[in-house]
Amino acid sequence: MSLRSWTITQGRDRAPARSQLKGMGFTDEDLKKPIIGIANTWIGTMPCNFLLRDLAVDVARGIREAGGTPMEFNTIAISDGITMGTQGMKTSLISREVIADSIELVTRGHMFDGLVCLVACDKTIPGAAMALLRLNIPGLVLYGGSILPGKYKGKDITIQEVFEAVGACASGKITEEELREIEECASPGYGACGGQFTANTMATVMEMIGLSPMNTAMVPQMDPRKHDVAAYCGKVILDAVQKNRLPRDICTRKAFENAIASVAASGGSTNAVLHLLAMAREAGVELDITDFNTISDRTPLLMSLKPAGVHVAADVDKAGGIGVLAKRLVEGGYVHGDALTVTGRTLAEEAAEARETPGQEVVRPLSNPVKATGGLVILKGSLAPDGCVIKVTGLERTLHRGPARVFNCEEDAMAAVTQGRIQAGDVVVIRYEGPKGGPGMREMLGVTSAIVGAGLGESVALITDGRFSGATRGYMVGHVAPEAADGGPIALVEDGDTITIDIAQKTISLDVDPAALEQRRERWQAPPPAYTLGVMAKYIRLVRSASEGAITSKVF
Repeated sequence: MSLRSWTITQGRDRAPARSQLKGMGFTDEDLKKPIIGIANTWIGTMPCNFLLRDLAVDVARGIREAGGTPMEFNTIAISDGITMGTQGMKTSLISREVIADSIELVTRGHMFDGLVCLVACDKTIPGAAMALLRLNIPGLVLYGGSILPGKYKGKDITIQEVFEAVGACASGKITEEELREIEECASPGYGACGGQFTANTMATVMEMIGLSPMNTAMVPQMDPRKHDVAAYCGKVILDAVQKNRLPRDICTRKAFENAIASVAASGGSTNAVLHLLAMAREAGVELDITDFNTISDRTPLLMSLKPAGVHVAADVDKAGGIGVLAKRLVEGGYVHGDALTVTGRTLAEEAAEARETPGQEVVRPLSNPVKATGGLVILKGSLAPDGCVIKVTGLERTLHRGPARVFNCEEDAMAAVTQGRIQAGDVVVIRYEGPKGGPGMREMLGVTSAIVGAGLGESVALITDGRFSGATRGYMVGHVAPEAADGGPIALVEDGDTITIDIAQKTISLDVDPAALEQRRERWQAPPPAYTLGVMAKYIRLVRSASEGAITSKVF
């Protein structure tokens, strides 16, 4: 078998390269074997990715045992939870592109034969997947795992409860001391946020789309079993290299439909819409934002996970892992069981080996779903001609009509909520926070949690061209497109305008006379870009609409 890496390591002319590699301890025998890159998103700024250095050692061990040579390299990561509610949050989505670009560059430069991507916090997962689909060399994604839940007054809690406690404290529902108690116990160690927030949603997606081996994701990061999982992934990648099993052969249209079904069935994050659209464009797969409605409408919600449910990610592991969910969906005909996975087996073959814990209540039987349809709805209408998204998990009412309360940035909206200036029935509109206008589509967990914490979660809606954390719950509509910075209708909304959100009809409308809107449009002026230098300015120039995945290149 001829290897890509031999272009770097073999032959007379490559003596200088071999000399440098030998200075690091590699031998001639090492350099004749398949060279596997380990793309590590370890960083010392957050708990989500903190143990990935240790897991990389185990991946390398598995690679060596299977007959390969590992070479580890690092890329970046941005913590959504830590940067939330600040200007730093603008960097999060932008980091997805930088992660993909850096993995691509190192892999192309060093001509690895295969690639294992170690990921955890939100954007590292789709960023790694996008890189694999661009490169189209044998590769897989290994999720570092969730944090274990904290305990407060005998109940499992996650970082979600801390954000909501801020709103509760601001409205006088809890004391500063109680807020501090929740803060102290919500994050008991290392791992990504513990509900079916964006990280765990995308980890679920990676197993269901076939880029992660089944039942590797939900083992918590601090569980000793994770070391064995990592070594196993090191062995899987060698088999994928030997069989030339490629990401674009795995991530077909069927695989993307399977991924969407898993988001719908698990009550996953709205960010999955953004990331799957971006991944599809890297894979050359035609995928439209309305496909999410089609698949969600036919897929039952089978899991009651936080933020709107009761269980946490660690509970999924205890129940038997994502394999149990996959088995349900295969048995019900909700996914394509013949889709290929990175192990060389089909999704149905992997699902058939799921070991369901007797008596578990985390993954419901098909005969008793949480809801008959999935947790995501795409809305279109006069306020969002190109679409927007709402997570309906836990929502009972399907209609909200109320007056707009308009803010041109997240900070102003947050101040209005915490100062008690938002009333029941209001529709909070936060604009100029889209991919270009922000830039970077800040997540709004601070504001949405403050609304819930203030007791307004059932009576107030929020609409934004930004996006939400997977921990967001309530009547929250994000990814409004076109965004305000591009002159979308959301830029024309004024205080007091009536906005109607109709989930049953999948519509969102700005109830203003068209002639009046046209007059507003004639007066509207695009704001100057928020940044004129550096990576943020580059992103503003290149980024496309949220309805296209907020990608920075036109792939097709």
